This record gives sequence, structure tokens and C-alpha cells, in this order.
Amino acid sequence: MAIPKRRALVTGGGSGIGLAIAQALAAAGHDVAIAGRDEKKLKDAGFPYFVIDVTDEASVAAAAKAAGQIDIFVANAGAAPTAPSLKTTRALWDDAIAVNLTSVFLCAQAFAPGMIERGWGRFIAIGSTASFRAYAYTGAYAAAKHGVLGWIRTLALEHAKSGVTFNAVCPGFTDTPLLAGAVGRVAAKTGGDIDAAKRALAKDNPMGRLVAPEEVAAAVLYLAGEGAGSFNGQSIVIDGGELIS
Repeated sequence: MAIPKRRALVTGGGSGIGLAIAQALAAAGHDVAIAGRDEKKLKDAGFPYFVIDVTDEASVAAAAKAAGQIDIFVANAGAAPTAPSLKTTRALWDDAIAVNLTSVFLCAQAFAPGMIERGWGRFIAIGSTASFRAYAYTGAYAAAKHGVLGWIRTLALEHAKSGVTFNAVCPGFTDTPLLAGAVGRVAAKTGGDIDAAKRALAKDNPMGRLVAPEEVAAAVLYLAGEGAGSFNGQSIVIDGGELIS
């Protein structure tokens, strides 16, 4: 059976998980664009792109207008700030909520109505194992990622008969520039060693390794497909068994 060609947009698509998702969707025959704040990264990725700030309502709305019909939307943009919970500043908290949670809220409001009007769509948010559990020094990030699942599940319930599905993919520690940056910040604040910190994170995975971005992309590709129509309000966890260990 031929797979219909759909139009997809991936936020945070210039590197890491977002780029792997864009590449997987393109390899499956979809028309893919990416979005983000760093124009150099977007340009280097080799896809049509939109420079947007996913935390800004006007910026997201303008991107939705410029993009036109989008059938598959992947809300991947995020950041992983770290700080001891009781030393977390209000600015860090606000930034973490804005980029990891408010961005998903704004993108759903801008892009999902068109999908619902057309009667078909896939809205996929990238969550985290931090959507389910706590990690030291990640209080603001974990709060935001827990919120992503609440938002996605509510959208899924409200629009279950629309032909549009709302799901999340929740990876464990993944080998990306985002992880490297977070590990570096923790090491700097605690006086630890970066390589040792990465090895410690890999130990959380019963497989003894970090998740590959391509593994996350494979789950997104499935949820974006025609055969995933009954997947709705779900969260696919990709962690090598961490949450059950």
C-alpha cells in the first residue's frame, strides 16, 4: 500500500533528536520543514526552515501562517536547565516552563486547528523519562515535561473523533548536544567530571548505553503513519527499560 505524502514540521530540527526525526520523515517520503531559533543550524541541516521562537505566541502564529498546511507536527524544541531545586531561580524556572511546556501549548493552538478542520493530523510532542520520574538538579525541567503529558492527553481526549491524534515520545538520556550541555553544567556546578557524568547517566539505562536519536525518530515515524490512527493520548517510552528497572 502506498504511503500518502504528508507535510511535516519539526521544531528544534537543526540538530540532535529533531534533526534525526526530520531525516526519518523525509526518508519515508514526506515533505519536511524544520524550525528553530538558530538559523545557522537550520541552514546546515539542509531542510526548508522557519526561524521562530517557540515561546513567543506571535512568532509561532506567524510560522503557522507561513507554513500553510501541516499534517504532521513534531514539538521537539526544548532545553534542559539544571540547578539544585531550592536554588533554582525564578528566571530559570520561567525559561524551562516556556521552552519545554508553553511551546507545546502554543504550537498546538497554532497548528492543530488546521489538522482538525481537514480531518487528519498527527501532533507529536517529545517528552522525556523526566515526564514520569525525578532526577536530581532537574526540577524545573521535570515539572515542564510532566506538564507536556497532561496537555497532550487532554488534547487527545477532547479531539478523539477528529481524525487527529495527539501523542508523546519520551526518551531516556539520549546522545545529543542537549545532553552534553546539561551534563557539562551539572559537572561545573558540582565539581564533577563530564565523562564520568555521562557514564553515570548511561548506567540508568539497563542496556548500559545512551539512547540514539535515530531510535526516538523511529517511534515518531510510526506515530506519524497511517497505521497509528488508534494511538491517541499515549506516551511511548524509549529508555532501554529504565522506568521498569
